[in-house]
Amino acid sequence: MTARQPRGGSGGRPAGPAQRGPAQLGMTEVKRLNRGWRRRTNGRLGLLLDSVSQPYNVGSIVRTAAAFGVEQIWLCGTTAPPEHPSARKTALGTDRLLAFEHVQSAAAAAAAAAADGYRVVAIELASDAVPLHDAPLDGDICLAVGNEDHGCSAALLAAADVIAYIPQPGKVGSLNVAAAAAIGLAEVRRREWRPPAG
Repeated sequence: MTARQPRGGSGGRPAGPAQRGPAQLGMTEVKRLNRGWRRRTNGRLGLLLDSVSQPYNVGSIVRTAAAFGVEQIWLCGTTAPPEHPSARKTALGTDRLLAFEHVQSAAAAAAAAAADGYRVVAIELASDAVPLHDAPLDGDICLAVGNEDHGCSAALLAAADVIAYIPQPGKVGSLNVAAAAAIGLAEVRRREWRPPAG
């Protein structure tokens, strides 16, 4: 009986992979990558949360907002406070990177955002809404999202500069509010980062 040859050929050392595939970036590489995108980012981003009542949704939105460089979040109606334990658990401490303002009504929050130089874009399936990819998203944008069940209030829709919807060709007619906010924020930044036409 002969001894079995060790895997990896002679010498008893395991063979390395024939080709190295993509590897996850370490923290240093991630910081370097994000610095590059930060240098390409000029437009200000804000968010308006109109009665987003579930703390986990608020926490998820806060974390995504911090990732996309949102500067200001206006909270109104029955929006759960970012200090709620469930919101904090989901946000993973990213709330410290954002400024929050509690405003009594959606109309007042939209007015505050407009006074600060933002174009208010409500994300809602509503009449006269345009597809998000066709919405005017240049300059300083404040995206507004509404309640998990009822969406944006009538007062917010009346106060918004633009109403946009996210096309959904699948068999589900709505999105989780945190997912909708993430898609909206990503689209605003994508539009800013795309190369100029021509």
